[in-house]
Amino acid sequence: MNLLETIQTLKQERHAVILAHNYQRPDVQNLADFTGDSLELARKATAIEAETIVFCGVHFMAETAAILNPDKTVLIPDAHSGCPMADMITAAQLVEFKAQHPAAKVVCYVNSTAEVKAESDCCCTSANAAEIVRHYDGHDVIFVPDQHLGSVVEETLGRKLILWPGYCPTHARINPREIQALKTAHPNALVLAHPECPKPVRIVSDHILSTGQMCTFVKDSPARAFIIATEEGLLHRLRQENPEKAFHRVSPFAVCPNMKLNTVEKVLFCLRDRTPVVSVAEPVAARARRAIEQMLAWS
Repeated sequence: MNLLETIQTLKQERHAVILAHNYQRPDVQNLADFTGDSLELARKATAIEAETIVFCGVHFMAETAAILNPDKTVLIPDAHSGCPMADMITAAQLVEFKAQHPAAKVVCYVNSTAEVKAESDCCCTSANAAEIVRHYDGHDVIFVPDQHLGSVVEETLGRKLILWPGYCPTHARINPREIQALKTAHPNALVLAHPECPKPVRIVSDHILSTGQMCTFVKDSPARAFIIATEEGLLHRLRQENPEKAFHRVSPFAVCPNMKLNTVEKVLFCLRDRTPVVSVAEPVAARARRAIEQMLAWS
C-alpha cells in the first residue's frame, strides 16, 4: 500500500476522523475529512462520532477538540505545532490583569491555551468576535490575547475594550506596501484581509474577514480576482473551490511555520502509534468548556 492507502486503512481501524485548519499544507488539507477555520472546526468537533480525532492544526485547536470531546482520543501529528500568539499570555497573567479590572468580563480569542480559556467568561473566533462582545453591552470587556482582532471589534461596535498586547507574528509580517503594489498590478482585484492583520493592512483592504468568511465571500462574489492578506495556506482551498478565479498572495513571508509542521507522513505516524495525544485535565477542562460552549451558544 502507498502512503495515502495506509492512512485510510489506519483511519478505519482506529475509527478516526481527520480535521485540518485552512492554514495547513495543501496535501494535508486534501487528506482531511473536514477543513475549516477555528469556528467551523469547533462546531465540527461537537458533532464527531468517531472514536479518534486527528487534528491537523496548532496545539490550542487540538486542545479545544479535546475539551469538547473528553471521551475521545485527540491526536496532533506534531506536538511542537504551537502558537506564538497563544504563548503571549498565561493564566497567571490573565488572573493578575482581571484583578486590575474586577468588574470586567473576559472575552478570550480561541488562539489561547486551555488555562487562559478557563479564566475567561466566553471564547470567540475571528468570525464571531464582535457578535460575542455585543452580548456584554453595559460591561467593561477585557479582550485577550490579540490586540488587532480586539481593535477590529472596537471599530465594529464603536466602543473601547481593554486590550492585551498580543498579536500573530505571521499576520504582522504582511506589509501594506506589498498590498498597494498588488492593487496597482491588479486594479480589479478585491483585497480580503484577516482581522489579525495590523491596522495599516486593514486600511488598504476592501473587506476584513475570517478565513471561513473569505471562502464564502469569494464563492458568492462576482469579482474574478482577489488579493488574500492572510496565511498562504488558505490559497489552496480558495483555488480548489473557485478554479475560475484568480488569487494573489500578499507576501512570501505570510507563512506560519508551526502550522506547516504537520505533514502527511506525521498523520500516518500518529494514527499508527496513537500519539501524540492532546488532553486537558480537570478542572481546567470543565471551566474552559464552559467558555467555549457559551461561544457556540451565542454563535
